[in-house]
Amino acid sequence: MSKKGPILVAMSGGVDSSVAAALLVKRGYEVIGLTMQIWQESQTDPRHAGCCSLGAVEDARRVARVLGIPHYVMNFKEEFRGAVIDNFISEYAAGRTPNPCVQCNKHVKFEYLLQKMKELGCEKLVTGHYARIRFDKKSGLYRLMAARGNEKDQSYVLYSLEQRQLKDVWFPLGDMPNKAATRQLATDLGLSVANKPDSQEICFVSEAGGYAEFLKKHRPDIFSKGELVDSVGNRVGEHEGVAGFTVGQRKGIGLSPKHGKPLYVIELKPAENKVIVGEADELLETEVPLDELSWGSGEVPAGPVRVLAKIRYNMTAQKATLIGGEYPRLSFDEPIRAVTPGQIAVAYRGKTVLAGGTISSRSVVNRAHATSVSR
Repeated sequence: MSKKGPILVAMSGGVDSSVAAALLVKRGYEVIGLTMQIWQESQTDPRHAGCCSLGAVEDARRVARVLGIPHYVMNFKEEFRGAVIDNFISEYAAGRTPNPCVQCNKHVKFEYLLQKMKELGCEKLVTGHYARIRFDKKSGLYRLMAARGNEKDQSYVLYSLEQRQLKDVWFPLGDMPNKAATRQLATDLGLSVANKPDSQEICFVSEAGGYAEFLKKHRPDIFSKGELVDSVGNRVGEHEGVAGFTVGQRKGIGLSPKHGKPLYVIELKPAENKVIVGEADELLETEVPLDELSWGSGEVPAGPVRVLAKIRYNMTAQKATLIGGEYPRLSFDEPIRAVTPGQIAVAYRGKTVLAGGTISSRSVVNRAHATSVSR
């Protein structure tokens, strides 16, 4: 009996992609494993031992050997540095807080891996993400959908996948009830990575001081002393560099509570080298301006559309209105906390990802309101 496929599986060395590969082998597919080597350091801390480290490559190779499938390692260090690390640094320098996983998915994984899939004559590209893709016969479009088990849903970080990509991608774990079930399956299949911890940190940041130390190492010029000011412009303290802060941050500001209430970072102004601080209620906003709005569903509504949306991966989606046009934005029914420029906002219609984009600065909302008033 001839095998189905071939299928290219992106093997990161973690339990999820390993189980995805094993499921396809079990279902009778011809499987080819490919690991992207995108960072040069070998991490001993399992929180950093994600798809970037040399140790992850060895884990993927061992799993492929157990499954009896060919396994290749390809060097994408330069592509990763240009699309992810350089962007990470420049975004912090501009006072924004980037999401490197989204950048990697958008500019590296689902561009270069799909190219390799076609070069190898494979029918599909499989990854270990928890999401689903469904074909809508009525519209002729592919839908990116949330995973059946909400615990590990990763549709948020995949929002930028386009129709040309969705048709060639498959997420076998999208129907798994939870991560525990995935680990149990890995144990049943005899995979050595069954109990490997999930990566919790930014894979290329191994410095003890976290991302701030990484930035100081690679761009010390973006750290210079400046003023901490309140929302009306009063100087309340001094900081060591705007790039070391993010909107919503409470710890590390170095200020005592004001009238017994803690202070938070509410805005960053790198051009003025100022960090704006305020009380918790000053973090609440309803308008979220967006850049680079991506309609992965393939359909662009004629006007505003009601959606469920979230501005952080682990946030419960909230009711909002998505507005396209010259100044795309989300208008939430109720105020949400810590709208952070550089992060991602994703809008859902039911379980389907409708659109998503990068959160831009408050000034965009102000321009949008000014434009609407002038008209």
